[in-house]
Amino acid sequence: MSPRSRVSGERGSATVWVIALAGVLAAVGVAAVLVGAAVVGRHRATTAADLAALAAAERAVRGDHGACAVAGGVAGANGARLTACTVGDGAVVEVAVAVPVRLGPLGVSRAGARARAGPVAP
Repeated sequence: MSPRSRVSGERGSATVWVIALAGVLAAVGVAAVLVGAAVVGRHRATTAADLAALAAAERAVRGDHGACAVAGGVAGANGARLTACTVGDGAVVEVAVAVPVRLGPLGVSRAGARARAGPVAP
Protein backbone atom coordinates (compact mmCIF):
# COMPACT_ATOMS: atom_id res chain seq x y z
CA MET A 1 0.00 0.00 0.00
CA SER A 2 1.54 3.25 -1.08
CA PRO A 3 1.42 6.44 1.08
CA ARG A 4 -0.66 8.11 -1.61
CA SER A 5 -3.57 5.64 -1.36
CA ARG A 6 -3.74 5.97 2.45
CA VAL A 7 -3.96 9.80 2.27
CA SER A 8 -6.65 9.73 -0.40
CA GLY A 9 -8.84 7.55 1.89
CA GLU A 10 -8.94 10.36 4.49
CA ARG A 11 -9.65 13.06 1.99
CA GLY A 12 -12.52 15.36 3.13
CA SER A 13 -12.45 14.30 6.80
CA ALA A 14 -11.45 17.83 7.86
CA THR A 15 -14.70 19.12 6.37
CA VAL A 16 -16.71 16.78 8.57
CA TRP A 17 -14.77 17.91 11.67
CA VAL A 18 -15.25 21.59 10.83
CA ILE A 19 -18.99 21.12 10.35
CA ALA A 20 -19.27 19.21 13.65
CA LEU A 21 -17.31 21.89 15.50
CA ALA A 22 -19.46 24.64 13.96
CA GLY A 23 -22.59 22.82 15.16
CA VAL A 24 -21.25 22.49 18.69
CA LEU A 25 -20.24 26.17 18.77
CA ALA A 26 -23.68 27.21 17.50
CA ALA A 27 -25.39 25.16 20.21
CA VAL A 28 -23.17 26.68 22.91
CA GLY A 29 -23.89 30.16 21.55
CA VAL A 30 -27.66 29.63 21.60
CA ALA A 31 -27.48 28.28 25.16
CA ALA A 32 -25.44 31.31 26.26
CA VAL A 33 -27.99 33.70 24.76
CA LEU A 34 -30.90 31.92 26.48
CA VAL A 35 -29.13 31.93 29.85
CA GLY A 36 -28.34 35.62 29.37
CA ALA A 37 -32.00 36.40 28.65
CA ALA A 38 -33.05 34.56 31.82
CA VAL A 39 -30.50 36.45 33.93
CA VAL A 40 -31.62 39.80 32.52
CA GLY A 41 -35.24 38.88 33.26
CA ARG A 42 -34.35 38.03 36.84
CA HIS A 43 -32.56 41.37 37.28
CA ARG A 44 -35.55 43.23 35.83
CA ALA A 45 -37.88 41.44 38.24
CA THR A 46 -35.66 42.22 41.24
CA THR A 47 -35.44 45.88 40.30
CA ALA A 48 -39.20 46.16 39.79
CA ALA A 49 -39.89 44.46 43.13
CA ASP A 50 -37.46 46.72 45.01
CA LEU A 51 -38.89 49.90 43.53
CA ALA A 52 -42.50 48.80 44.07
CA ALA A 53 -41.81 47.92 47.71
CA LEU A 54 -40.10 51.25 48.36
CA ALA A 55 -42.93 53.23 46.75
CA ALA A 56 -45.57 51.31 48.71
CA ALA A 57 -43.66 51.66 51.99
CA GLU A 58 -43.42 55.42 51.50
CA ARG A 59 -47.21 55.57 51.15
CA ALA A 60 -47.82 53.14 54.02
CA VAL A 61 -45.71 55.23 56.41
CA ARG A 62 -48.03 58.17 55.67
CA GLY A 63 -51.05 56.02 56.44
CA ASP A 64 -52.29 55.81 52.84
CA HIS A 65 -54.49 52.75 52.32
CA GLY A 66 -53.66 52.68 48.58
CA ALA A 67 -50.04 51.59 49.10
CA CYS A 68 -50.52 48.37 47.14
CA ALA A 69 -52.12 50.26 44.26
CA VAL A 70 -49.03 52.46 44.10
CA ALA A 71 -46.85 49.34 44.15
CA GLY A 72 -48.81 47.93 41.22
CA GLY A 73 -48.35 51.14 39.25
CA VAL A 74 -44.60 51.23 39.87
CA ALA A 75 -44.26 47.54 38.97
CA GLY A 76 -46.23 48.10 35.77
CA ALA A 77 -44.06 51.07 34.83
CA ASN A 78 -41.06 48.73 35.10
CA GLY A 79 -42.56 46.04 32.87
CA ALA A 80 -43.62 43.76 35.71
CA ARG A 81 -46.93 42.56 37.12
CA LEU A 82 -47.63 42.78 40.84
CA THR A 83 -48.58 39.28 42.05
CA ALA A 84 -48.77 39.90 45.81
CA CYS A 85 -48.71 42.85 48.18
CA THR A 86 -49.16 42.99 51.94
CA VAL A 87 -48.85 45.88 54.34
CA GLY A 88 -47.90 44.64 57.79
CA ASP A 89 -47.48 46.17 61.21
CA GLY A 90 -45.27 49.22 61.33
CA ALA A 91 -45.89 50.01 57.63
CA VAL A 92 -43.67 47.15 56.45
CA VAL A 93 -44.61 46.25 52.88
CA GLU A 94 -43.90 42.95 51.15
CA VAL A 95 -44.43 42.65 47.40
CA ALA A 96 -43.97 39.96 44.76
CA VAL A 97 -43.73 40.66 41.03
CA ALA A 98 -43.43 38.66 37.82
CA VAL A 99 -41.72 39.71 34.58
CA PRO A 100 -42.24 37.92 31.26
CA VAL A 101 -39.01 36.57 29.76
CA ARG A 102 -38.93 35.71 26.06
CA LEU A 103 -36.74 32.68 25.43
CA GLY A 104 -36.94 32.53 21.65
CA PRO A 105 -38.05 29.12 20.40
CA LEU A 106 -38.69 27.91 23.96
CA GLY A 107 -41.54 30.41 24.38
CA VAL A 108 -42.20 32.89 27.15
CA SER A 109 -41.33 32.18 30.76
CA ARG A 110 -41.65 34.22 33.94
CA ALA A 111 -39.05 35.60 36.29
CA GLY A 112 -40.30 36.38 39.77
CA ALA A 113 -38.92 38.37 42.66
CA ARG A 114 -39.95 39.43 46.15
CA ALA A 115 -38.99 42.52 48.11
CA ARG A 116 -39.67 43.99 51.53
CA ALA A 117 -39.44 47.63 52.59
CA GLY A 118 -40.43 49.75 55.52
CA PRO A 119 -39.14 51.80 58.40
CA VAL A 120 -36.40 50.36 60.57
CA ALA A 121 -37.35 49.68 64.18
CA PRO A 122 -35.25 51.67 66.68
